[in-house]
Amino acid sequence: MAGTGLRVLLAKVGMDGHDRGIKVIARMLRDAGHDVVYLGRRQTPEGIARTAAQEDVDVVGLSVLSGTQHALAADVIGALRAEQVDVPVVMGGTILRREIPALEAAGIAAVFPVGTRLEVVERWFAEVRRAPAAGASAAEAPGAVAAGGGAHGATREDVR
Repeated sequence: MAGTGLRVLLAKVGMDGHDRGIKVIARMLRDAGHDVVYLGRRQTPEGIARTAAQEDVDVVGLSVLSGTQHALAADVIGALRAEQVDVPVVMGGTILRREIPALEAAGIAAVFPVGTRLEVVERWFAEVRRAPAAGASAAEAPGAVAAGGGAHGATREDVR
């Protein structure tokens, strides 16, 4: 399926070292036909932006478990702008639902808190994949957790 999916850059920003969740997402996206560039842990916003420009990615995905999502979102979005990379940025991890509106206002296109079902994440990326043909922006793609909630909590059976 090479060439039919999105090119997705995934990274852990800052000193956040737990990476099991982002590896599950990377595998799920790859299995869904997307080209995944996984940078790993302890990445800088500038390094993420440089790689996003060099790799010509369609989406940047960040995983944050450290509670620093607001500062890191602003730093990564600022670094992407400095590199003239205009792509949706999504974020997952230990993010409280009440924090989602502020992250969206800061420019995060979709937020997937812990417990979001993999099918919800996969559906969002599938909609973004179709968005250019339909003329919709990536930020309008359904499946992301809106300010009022919307993702269902994952059960052990949901995580393969």
